[in-house]
Amino acid sequence: MDKTKKTEIISKFETSKGDTGSTEVQIALLTERINELTAHMVANKHDYHSQRGLLKLVGQRKRLLTYLSKQGVGRYHSLIKKLGLRK
Repeated sequence: MDKTKKTEIISKFETSKGDTGSTEVQIALLTERINELTAHMVANKHDYHSQRGLLKLVGQRKRLLTYLSKQGVGRYHSLIKKLGLRK
């Protein structure tokens, strides 16, 4: 992920000006990395090191989503709607 894409994601999901560490921003950045790694895994299905990294990122995002759902259900639902995570 290049720097411009990262700053674009941060500005889209920040809760206040200069916010880079909120749960929403972290989940959005993880989702972008997961999407990139998923595309990589389609082309390179025997890359087991990247597969393990992908699984670790998915687990980390799941933990953050669980935390966010406990903190504020409205924030959780708006975030998963923006990211298109659930159907």
